[in-house]
Amino acid sequence: MDLSAKSTERERAGMLYGTASFILWGLLPLYWKLLQAVPSIELLAHRIFWSFIVMVIVVLVTGGWKKIVSSVGDKKKLLLMFFCGVLISGNWFVYIMAVNTDQVIAASMGYFINPLVVVLLGVIVLKEVLNRWQLTAIILAAIGVLIVSLQYGKIPWIALVLAGSFALYGLIKKMIKIDPVTGLTLETLFVMPAAFLFILNLESGGGGAMGSSSLLTSLFLIGTGVITSAPLLLYAKGIENTTFSMIGFLQYIAPSMKLFLGVIVFNEYFSFYHFLSFSFIWAGLVIFTLANVGVLKAPYSVAVGQEEKNEAPRGA
Repeated sequence: MDLSAKSTERERAGMLYGTASFILWGLLPLYWKLLQAVPSIELLAHRIFWSFIVMVIVVLVTGGWKKIVSSVGDKKKLLLMFFCGVLISGNWFVYIMAVNTDQVIAASMGYFINPLVVVLLGVIVLKEVLNRWQLTAIILAAIGVLIVSLQYGKIPWIALVLAGSFALYGLIKKMIKIDPVTGLTLETLFVMPAAFLFILNLESGGGGAMGSSSLLTSLFLIGTGVITSAPLLLYAKGIENTTFSMIGFLQYIAPSMKLFLGVIVFNEYFSFYHFLSFSFIWAGLVIFTLANVGVLKAPYSVAVGQEEKNEAPRGA
């Protein structure tokens, strides 16, 4: 097999891994609905604990202990991984709460906005450069958020918390450059003790879901570890084997599925203002994606705190 064929095969494999991860994330609301009777905070504790157990098994199978041991010796990296654990746990809690309180549409908006928040953080923190099209995309998304805020009479905090926490999580992961298995194992390790003690306290007092619910509910709770870890690991494989631009296209599968589930399956209210708001966000996403892959070109770029320069546009 020549190099071109190998490259094409790898690209195809990466696209399949990425697609699989986003489809799983898109289907997650259905899983959380099966556990709707379990309080959100207890679901979060089980998700953290069983994710850690799954990651320990993955590390044992893949022989990744050396990478974990080497990371433990880096105090700065450990501190950042602790923040990652806190951020992703908060993200998971808000997401579970949103699904189980019939706010799937708000959750989907958060993940539509997330890529643009990532870009904004890249500009502000990493001093990355945006071209005019990419800046236009962020402005359109901001208008979409403003519309729904005015319609609600309050800030859509669920969408903004989900978008912001996951964007900050990704920013830290990018800055510390740690492999996905090691990173996820350490993240869950830091927050696992609190989750385990919370579950133990509930179960010992007779109020825990595993002790008072059916065997099927207990199995679903254990399964939260798999449905949390699997898409993250598939996503990592996708990133490894295909271009970031392709992953950018695939990224919108999950929030689109969440929106569909919220409107069609869960019969959540979708008003004209929702439609108008999402239209601005979608327009921003389309423009941003086309600009990021070079279809839309701008004569110069804009960086926060810098003068405009006549140069070829660079991806954020």
